[in-house]
Amino acid sequence: MDRIHRGFFNVKNPYTRTVKPVTVSRDVVHSIVFWSKNYAAFINARAGERLTQLGFNLYFNFTLNSESALLEPMLPPLTQRLEQLNELADVFGPDKISWRFDPICFYGTQHNGNGSTKNNLSDFPTIAEKASRLGIQRCVTSFFDTYPKIQRRLNRLCQTNYPSVFFTNPSMDKKTQVIRRMASLLTGTNITLYLCCERDVFSALDGDTRVKENACIDGHLLKHLFGGTPERKRDYGQRSKKGCHCTRSIDVGSYEDHPCYHNCLFCYANPQMDACLKKPRTQ
Repeated sequence: MDRIHRGFFNVKNPYTRTVKPVTVSRDVVHSIVFWSKNYAAFINARAGERLTQLGFNLYFNFTLNSESALLEPMLPPLTQRLEQLNELADVFGPDKISWRFDPICFYGTQHNGNGSTKNNLSDFPTIAEKASRLGIQRCVTSFFDTYPKIQRRLNRLCQTNYPSVFFTNPSMDKKTQVIRRMASLLTGTNITLYLCCERDVFSALDGDTRVKENACIDGHLLKHLFGGTPERKRDYGQRSKKGCHCTRSIDVGSYEDHPCYHNCLFCYANPQMDACLKKPRTQ
């Protein structure tokens, strides 16, 4: 909000480290798209109402996964996050919200003993039922993607008292089975299931599927919701070959300057947890 009132953001390129000012005013910004799995601070500060009064159009990507102290240890309980969903839908309208169930994880721990794997799909029906009653029409999902930094994180955690966790990559048959099951659970609601950067999975589905490919930043949708002239050209700097349909936008977020403290095991960003784990342990 401080930067909104100043009229610009200083955006740092994570690779070149150069800083570029990005002007932010109602004259040049069509919409602000938020992306979070915990909107408590935003709601408590009434930031959305203040931004709306300033004339900005707002859209929300809200990640709501099954409750898991292992995978997402620092999040509020699911009941509180569902209350946040209710608040956003009530104040800004359900058509301004995209519910993300992301990522779908298949994982195990050494405590399993028999080598069986678990998944994080248990609360999907509960969240879907709540989202449907609120009038939300989009559910976006994808499968966990492994990155070297995540494996390094898990290796470091093994050296602590944290449970030894491993992620698995299910077969394509298993992935399509899961997506069909999720789509089936959404039958009878007005919620459509979208895939984020899962072109191979989408191609493996039946031709008559109701599942669609997603654009997390969707200029066409923003045009439909708010009118005006948002950017509607594809952003080919994203993972377009993997099925990303996002349109061009400017990301003013910073993992370095505004670190996330939710400590999700599967996070591909650079959470504060990684920096803490790199510190040498003292006896």
